[in-house]
This record gives sequence, structure tokens and C-alpha cells, in this order.
Amino acid sequence: MNRFKPSKFKNTTPHVAKKDEWINDVRAGSFSGQGNHIKASSRLVAFNTDQAGGGMLGLSSLKPGSDGQWTVTHISCHSDLVTDLNFSPFDENLLSTCSADETVKLWRLCDPEQPQPSKPELTLRPGHGRLELVLFHPSSSGLLAVAANKSPLIWDTSRQDAPLAVLEQHNDQVQSLSWKRDGSLLASSCKDKMLRVFDPRAQLTPVQSAKSLQGNKDSRILWVKDDFLLTTGFDMMRNREAKLWDRRSLNSSLSALSLGSANGTLIPLFDDDTGLLLLAGMGDTVVDCYEVSTSDPFLSQVSHCLTDASTRGAAVVPKVALDIMSCEVIRLLQLTDSSIVPISYQVPRKQSGQEFHEDLFPDTAGTTAAMSAEEWWQGGNKQVEKVSLNPEKRPQPKIAPAKQTPAKREVASGGSREDTARGCSTTSSSPLSTPSSSGGSSTAPSRSPSSTSGLSSGFLPSPSPSQSAKAIHNLMAPTTKFRHIQGAVMHRDTHVTNLRNLNLTTPGESDGFCVNRQRLAVPLSISGGQIAVIERSQPGRLPDTSLPTIQNSVSVVDFSWDPFDTHRLAVAGDDAKIRVWRVPEGGLQEMMTEPEIILQGHTEKIYSIKFHPLASGLLVSSSYDSTVRLWNLDSEEEVKVLTGHQEQVFCMAWSPDGKLLATVCKDGKVRIYDPRKSTTPVQEGPGPEGHRGARVVWVCDGKYLLVSGFDSRSERGLYLFSADSLSSGAIGNVSLDVSPSTLIPYYDPDTSLVILTGKGDTKVVIFEIAPEAPYFLECSCFSSQEPHKGLAFLPKTECNVRDVEVAVALMLTRGTIEPVAFKVPRVRKEFFQDDVYPDTAVCWEPALTASAWLSGSNGQHKKISLKPKDMTPVSKAPKEAPARKFVPASVYLEEKTDEQKKEELLSAMAAKLGNMDEPLPQDSFEGVDEDEWDD
Repeated sequence: MNRFKPSKFKNTTPHVAKKDEWINDVRAGSFSGQGNHIKASSRLVAFNTDQAGGGMLGLSSLKPGSDGQWTVTHISCHSDLVTDLNFSPFDENLLSTCSADETVKLWRLCDPEQPQPSKPELTLRPGHGRLELVLFHPSSSGLLAVAANKSPLIWDTSRQDAPLAVLEQHNDQVQSLSWKRDGSLLASSCKDKMLRVFDPRAQLTPVQSAKSLQGNKDSRILWVKDDFLLTTGFDMMRNREAKLWDRRSLNSSLSALSLGSANGTLIPLFDDDTGLLLLAGMGDTVVDCYEVSTSDPFLSQVSHCLTDASTRGAAVVPKVALDIMSCEVIRLLQLTDSSIVPISYQVPRKQSGQEFHEDLFPDTAGTTAAMSAEEWWQGGNKQVEKVSLNPEKRPQPKIAPAKQTPAKREVASGGSREDTARGCSTTSSSPLSTPSSSGGSSTAPSRSPSSTSGLSSGFLPSPSPSQSAKAIHNLMAPTTKFRHIQGAVMHRDTHVTNLRNLNLTTPGESDGFCVNRQRLAVPLSISGGQIAVIERSQPGRLPDTSLPTIQNSVSVVDFSWDPFDTHRLAVAGDDAKIRVWRVPEGGLQEMMTEPEIILQGHTEKIYSIKFHPLASGLLVSSSYDSTVRLWNLDSEEEVKVLTGHQEQVFCMAWSPDGKLLATVCKDGKVRIYDPRKSTTPVQEGPGPEGHRGARVVWVCDGKYLLVSGFDSRSERGLYLFSADSLSSGAIGNVSLDVSPSTLIPYYDPDTSLVILTGKGDTKVVIFEIAPEAPYFLECSCFSSQEPHKGLAFLPKTECNVRDVEVAVALMLTRGTIEPVAFKVPRVRKEFFQDDVYPDTAVCWEPALTASAWLSGSNGQHKKISLKPKDMTPVSKAPKEAPARKFVPASVYLEEKTDEQKKEELLSAMAAKLGNMDEPLPQDSFEGVDEDEWDD
């Protein structure tokens, strides 16, 4: 439906500035390298210049001086070409540069009218060859991603000795890097035509990768719209192209644009707030603007702008520097041979210049870092606080007291340090302590013997005392061990293929198909309400001839396998009857036309049916007649009629102990029934605002209800309710996306994971549900190659515990049934992961009969261990004591202040909390001897 929604930005118009508003006295020329050659902060503009062999940068202010003119000055940065540059998102004066001379430098710049620093504040020498790219982290202060020829590096500038991580070496030159907006993932494109997505804190190898690019000529990658990536490059015919990808499925793009056969590299620039994408080609006199959407059409053109001169580089101005009152949503800076040309993109509005248009300018990311690099590396996921762009709500700038600037440190990998005077006449804090950094000290922390192994191992050295307090906070923050759960389709030999005549029109209240340990049932679009029953023990290609089926005689509304009898299938038809079928041993050999039982009592069409989780032979159904009825299959009679619904019942769910029944209804209410005590609800409360559909499931040992539904804007979301106080409304919720299909949840009580997807989706989202705030702990997602019709999950005993599978599902597509395994990545797989596999319920055996439950008895499932006899629990695995170097006695003899003692105590507490379970891999790495340290 998104394609029919008018876009606020469809009329965005580019305005090329007049020549008297250009920044002149620029000598750009042509450059090699992967960078954009120009970058802007909210105050300054830095750009490549061909002076001094390309090792010099030009610098200008973003706004003209009092005389209406721009002052352009130059800084001698490197001894060879400056390949890339980047301003810190949290310090408008802090610029990072990298060069073919194999160094990264951080510069604290001054106004162009003042003398610029002659020396950098920090120099890094990774020692990995020519450096191509440098990129600040979007939410952490002092954190850099650096592309060193074939290896991306993650670097904490407060620990210059070695990078935090050296990611897996690519097969060829890294051409582009991009951080996800929340800073959790890093994407790269490479000359080997591969796209890679890294989670640097989890592993050094990619979490996703695919050979997706067609040409090995220059490519660029950008993170757009949460889990979507945009690439620019060349196809096999050397035509320029732009493609949109879902990062979890990099084998095929969602959309592609062909942009002609010019030779210049495309520079993509994306604005997260508006979804507008600018494409400027090197050597081109054209800038194209597109709007990026997460649904079809994914890329729609907004404007085509002709410029006066060829493009040598391009950058966008930060949002806080735009002319908001003129409805300027993006400003592009085009670097040409002799000037910098501003191109303003404005949305025409009647009240432009007089009113603030809130719909065009949502709150944007602020300029204060959410955390330090060390906090991020230890697992922090704080997001940058957003600020309003409304001029009336902007805080007044605070004048910070001047700090005495520290001496410059130049640290090489095995190199030396030297102290030099700073050349900038203005005083400010060092890059090791940016205005948003959590550390209060402006000097670099002293090195510990264990910190020298970071370059080769990729692990973080021991925490410095100045960061210990925040480290303790992060260690106590809620996290999930399933964060990096991975979904994977099993081998083709396990698939069922050649499935034909699939019924794709089952009602939204039905899951679409159902499975048990032995077989699965799939509705067919053949007259007579036919259902195919396929044996799981017989995967492969189905015969081209017609299959033996169950002939239900009327259209199928919903169906479900008896959880305690793999041969019994209950089917609800649109004639208000429930037919119970018994599949013979070995599966269907011929067509079945006579059901074992017919249940009749509803006066109108049935919505859905559900078996009791503990009592055998007990079934519940909902209908258009606004009633919910309980059936005893043993006596073949109706035993209870529940009332109180005013509209369609979307879903029903039994509590884990089988005592209560929850429903979610189109009248906007969530209800809980105790069927043995009352036919009316015992609790009632407000549910999701949307009326398009909903599902409900009990979570956290039956203490909470999880409802998936829609809000008033038709956006899908999850809502958590306390089972003891429905009337209070949802205690937590999370918004997901816009899609017409209802999210169908599967909840695993052993892991507290909820796995959700909708019919026709390609994406499967996963959360761990916690009984306290923030309630929803997001995990990695899984994406299928094509839209699927749903997932049906198998009992826990079907999981391969040796491969740490926590859930196994069957995925129905248009013509196949494919098993999907959800695995938790673990290192020591030779041990049984008992923290992931508690004893599981024997859910395939009844705890009591229907008559016993109706008479008031309760029961519970037996539990069994999933541990194979030949595996040792990981909790009992032998622990090797890590080898450690002794600290010299001089450390203990030196005089320490009370503040130092306090910091050491906090550091010791942080280290103790971090080693509660088992030694971390990095603990086993030794440092160098004291006599190897440079003076």
C-alpha cells in the first residue's frame, strides 16, 4: 500500500547557488582513491587539493565572513595523497585523515582566518600498507574504522597502541565502508565483488557475505533504512548502477537502477531523516535525487539537477546547519576544479520562511556521543540522543572553559612516541577526550602489559581505570545471549519440492499449514477443501500425478494436529462444522472422504481452532457467532460456551498451565477466561489500536501476554501485557514495520525467544522477551530468498544440540517446504550448552484427560534433558588457567593518590564481574616484557 501514499518529498527541488555564493580559490584536480574528496561539519569544509602532490587539504568555513567572502586556507597533512577524510559527528573541529603514506591523523582545526595546526593531535601507523578509508563511528566518541588495503581495522583513539579489531582480510582492495546508523554493524564492498557485513564485537569474520557485485570497478556502499544497504558500481557491461539490498539476503537485490555508461565513480549520499538519496558521478555535470523506500517502488526518482561544472567530489552538510525555515532538507556541496558549489534541496511550502514544518524535519541525531569507544566495545548499544530542529527548541550553545591542550602523541605499531607543541592558536580538548567522551582526563592513559596483543588478536586490551565505572554499568545492563542467533535453510536433500496447487487464500486467523513430528498438512486450492498430508520421513520431489488427499468437502478455514496424536487432524470448515480426521499409519495412500468425528454447534462460520496443551481430546474454537466453544473429542460433544466478544476473535491461546484462555478481538480488547469457573472473561483490557488482525501468546511462564498486531497507522508492532492486570494496558511495546500481513509468533519457553513472521514476508524477526524493562531484547534476523507463506515449528527434540540449534521450523514457499534451523553461535561446541538447553517439557504426551481437566484437575508435563550421553555440560568443562605476566614491584611501591586508588578499586570490580563465568579468550594472550617498552 506504500506505493499509493503520496510522499512529502516528491516535489523536492534543487537550487544551484548563485556564483557569488560559491567558495572559490579552490584547486581540486583529479584524484585517485576511494574517498569523496570533500567533507563538511556544521562549521567547516575540508577538501582535497592538488597542491603539494595531494598531501595537502584545503579548508574553508561553511558560512561566509562578515564581508560576505570565504577564506580558503591550506594544511599540509601527509607526505603523500590524502585518500580520505572525515569529520567527527560529535566535534565540529575534529578531522580525521588517512593517506597513501600509511598513516591516520587527527587534526583539531581552527577557523580559516586563524593559523592552522602544524602538527596533528594524533598519528596512527597501522602498518598494513596504504590506507584508503577512514570513518568515525556514528554513536561512540573516538572510534574509527580504517580500511588498510585489504583489511578493515577498528581503532579506539584513546588506546593508540593497536586496533581493537583487525577484521577478516578481503581478497582484494576494500573499496567502501559504512557503519549502520546505530553503530552495531559495519558493511564493506570490495574489488573482489563481495559485499560483507561485520559485527566487530562478536567475530572478526563477516556475519553475512555474498558475491553480489557484477564489476570490480569502483563500488560504494551505504547503510540506509535500518537493515537495507545501497551500493553503487558497474555491471558486467560497465554501465553504472545503483542497487538496494536487504543485508540479510545479499544474494539478490531488491531494486536496481541503470545509470548510463559514464566512467566516473558514483558517489552516493543518503539522508536518514528524509530517505532522500543523492547520486553524483565523478566527472559528471548531473546530480540525481531519489527517494528510498522499504517497499515497492524501492527507488523512485525525485529530481535531476544539471550543474555548471564537472564533479570532483561531493558531500552533504549536517542537518543542524541547514536553513530549516526555508524548508531546506538537504544541502549538497559539489567540489569542482576551481570552486565548491552549494546545491540546496528545498520542499516548496506556502508558509516557507515563516513557520517550522515539523513533518519535514523529524528529530535528528544530536552532536553528543552516546558512549565511549570502550563502552561500545564491551557491548553497549546506546543511541545518540535526538534533538529538535525547531529553532525555538534548540538549546543555546554553552561556552566551555578552555583546557590546556596535551602534547601530541605519535604511536606506531612498534614505533616511537614524541612530544611536540600544538600549532593551533585556539585551545580545545584532545581527540582522546572529545567533548562527549566519558573520560575526564585529557591525557592518554598509561599502557598495561596486556594491551600489546590487540593488533594480532583483535581483542580489546584490559580496561583503563578511568573507564571502569562505566564498564561496571555496561556489565550490568540487560543483554541477551541469543543476540547473534543465525537462521539457515537446511540442505536441499531435506526439502519437499514440486508442491503444486497450494491454497494461498486461507484466512488470516489460520497459520496456513501445520506440522508435527511425523507429518505436515497443507491446504490445496482444489475444489472440495482438499488437504495434502506429506510424511516428513519422505522428503524430495513430489510426483507429478495427483496426491492422495483429505477431502473436507467444504473450504478449509483452519486446521491443527492433535499434539498428543500424530495421526489426528482437526479441520474447521466454512459450514460451521469441525471435522476430525485420522491419518493411517504410513501416511495417506488413498483419498479420505469420511472423517472420524464431526462436531457441530456453532451457528456461523468458524474463525480458528486450538487444542489444549495438557489435556488430551480437548479442543477450543471461535466463530462469527461471537462465541468461543470447548469440545470434548472423547465424548464428541460441546462442553462450554464462552461469551463476551463484540467482534471477530483474531486469536486464542492457552496458558502454559492450561488453566486460562486468552483471546484478542477486533473490538480492541484482550481478554482472559477461566473456562471452568466462568463463561465470561475474568479480565479484560485494551489491545492494539489497529483492527487488521492480531495474535496472542503467553510468555515468561504465563505471567505475561505477548500480542502482535497493528497500531492506528497500520504499523506492525509487539505489545506486552501483564496477565495480572490487563486493564492497565500494555507495559511495553516495540514498533517494527509496515506490512499487510499479521505477524505470527512462535514462543519457546526454554529460551524465552519469540520468532515472528507474516505470510508473504521474507523477513523473520527474533526477540528475547524479558520480564523486566526493556522487555524486548532484539536478536539477529533471518531472511528467505523469496516470500514465504509461513513457518511451522517442530518439537524441541528435533533440534541438533551438537550444533546448538534452539529451534527448527518448516518454511512453506510457493512450491517447496524447506527446514530452517535457528542456531546460536558458540565456540566450544564439543560441550553441551546447558545454559541454552534447560530440561524441556514432554509436550507430546498428555498430562491428563479432557474429562479430568473439566472436573477441576490440573497437571503439568514431565521434563527431560536434551543432553546426549557422550557430551559434557559446558558448565562443567575444564577451565585452563590463563598465563599471565607478573607486574613489577615498582608498580606497588609508587605513591598513589586517593583518586588513583578509587579508580583501581573500580577497575578490580569491573574485572571481577567480567570473569564470573569463564576466562575470555583474550585473557590468555601475554604482553611483552617491561624492557621492550619504548622510552
